[in-house]
Amino acid sequence: MNGEQIVYVVDDDAAVGRALASASKLIGHPVRAFRSAAEFLAVYTGEPGCLVLDVRMPGMSGTELQRHLIDAGADVPIVMVSGHADVRTAVEAMTLGAVTLLEKPFRLEELLEHVRVALARDVQRRAARERTASASAKLAALTAKEREVLDLIATGMSNREMADRLGLSVRAVEDRRARLMKRVSAGSVAELVKLLTEAGNA
Repeated sequence: MNGEQIVYVVDDDAAVGRALASASKLIGHPVRAFRSAAEFLAVYTGEPGCLVLDVRMPGMSGTELQRHLIDAGADVPIVMVSGHADVRTAVEAMTLGAVTLLEKPFRLEELLEHVRVALARDVQRRAARERTASASAKLAALTAKEREVLDLIATGMSNREMADRLGLSVRAVEDRRARLMKRVSAGSVAELVKLLTEAGNA
């Protein structure tokens, strides 16, 4: 994962941002606080980290910002906080993927625990996206004939069955299969299937 993780705080109550900023050494990551969704969106470009987000704010609300980020493809883990949380809002925030929704007042350590969970989730998500991108790039580099063999291998076909399906000799299928394995750096069928899964093609 490239870049240092940042804990973003978007809350019109400056006390939350100050509390997290004072605890930045405990978190081990810098904290950047904003008083509105508009201020945050003016500078956020998808950096690694997480977002501590108040539900009710002037202008765009927390759940509206949450939806905006999802629509924009920004997969940032969110810890929602609110002094006026109702069941509908909590359900909406969690359905949209929030790590949790904390009701104010809360203990700083409680918030820090959820921030750490959110940061860990960010690392996992970014690593998964990197694996997907790498797998997709490997598949994109295959020739049409190599991809054809790969798709048949994924169905569990033997070399003989593939030869019959493709109208080739078993030796030709073996050669094509060997070139395929070498091109994608796979040492087994299991690794080939994993590659397809990571690329979302299985």
